[in-house]
Amino acid sequence: MIEIQNLDQKFKGIKEKPLIRIAEFVLHEEGVDDDIEISVVFIESDEMRQINNQYRHKDKSTDVLSFGEIKDFYDPDKFILPEILICSEEVSKNAQEYGVSFEEELAKVLIHGVLHLLGFDHEKGDKEEEEMLSKQENYLSIFLNKK
Repeated sequence: MIEIQNLDQKFKGIKEKPLIRIAEFVLHEEGVDDDIEISVVFIESDEMRQINNQYRHKDKSTDVLSFGEIKDFYDPDKFILPEILICSEEVSKNAQEYGVSFEEELAKVLIHGVLHLLGFDHEKGDKEEEEMLSKQENYLSIFLNKK
């Protein structure tokens, strides 16, 4: 189950159904059971900056952060609800910079966040980055072609 919560007062028109479909599709393609629970929360730039500073020691806002790994959801000793935080303002800025729609950029960062929850990490090295970004672009392409 994918739960979406929008706490960002500046971006109220976010459509949940396409986001749920994207997350479920990526999870299914990666072989994750349907019983997984993931929380996707939209937050404002100031809050994202604070969280990014607290957990990554980067004193700036970012478009997406992921917490927990899906494998920990199934571990009774850990049981962590995987969570993705998205900053709509940063997504909007990136969409303008890259010349894509807000929806396309949002789909990209959501896929990126889900892949992190699956254990992919582009910061571990070139090979890991290439694998993660290849999957990200593949899933984004499939999503864009289904629209």
